[in-house]
Amino acid sequence: MKLQRPLVVLDLETTGTWVEKDRIIEIGMIKCHPDGVETTYDKRVNPGMAIPAIVTEVTGIRQEDVKTASYFRDLAKEILAFIGDADLAGFNLERFDLPVLERECKDSGYAFEWQKRTIYDAQKIYHLHERRDLTAAYAFYCHKDLAQAHSALADSQATLEVLESQLIKYGKGSEQIDALAEFDYKKQTEFFDSERRFRWWNGELYMLFGKYARKKSLKEVATEDRGYLEWILSQKFNDEVKVLVENALEGKFPSQDAGG
Repeated sequence: MKLQRPLVVLDLETTGTWVEKDRIIEIGMIKCHPDGVETTYDKRVNPGMAIPAIVTEVTGIRQEDVKTASYFRDLAKEILAFIGDADLAGFNLERFDLPVLERECKDSGYAFEWQKRTIYDAQKIYHLHERRDLTAAYAFYCHKDLAQAHSALADSQATLEVLESQLIKYGKGSEQIDALAEFDYKKQTEFFDSERRFRWWNGELYMLFGKYARKKSLKEVATEDRGYLEWILSQKFNDEVKVLVENALEGKFPSQDAGG
């Protein structure tokens, strides 16, 4: 790959997926220079908050692994120095990694204006050039062309064949369809309800609407402004949200570890 300018390929591991609140726990960067030289930067970061169990499950990074690591504020200057004026690349970079890095830098007293750089987002390129619909899945798993795509019965038949092929590929030798249930697409644990009105952060629920959106936890609102929760009960929110709010008014709050 020939370069006219330095290019930094970066990836973050974080405490979650909330750009405005979650913290970096690991940063890895490769700096590619036009002369072919590559340098790397790889450090764990103490987020100053608990690492959720689901994050440890995915990343392998435990609380004790970052206990003695530096806080981001102590690394920000050297991270920005490593990046320099390089262009940037990564996977899902523009939607997540760069906004998180920008916010962490801002919180540490530094500016990181990545929008002024050339960005190469491998995810965007992938999604633009590789189909991810049923026709593509049928070709990938069944090695066949879906001749009558968007015919309801043909699509159902193709989906059945895809599931059968997935069972063979991922079912670990089982012929039972429930072997695929482990990929259940578990309800994303950062959200409490199906409509994503409330989400978890650092063990507390925050609403994503109204005047307290992303600002105060449900417990704080229940203590400081009960009238707002009573207003929610008078509006057209679904039963899942109303039960949550009714319980909050009674001082009952769910636990994230209990699954909602």
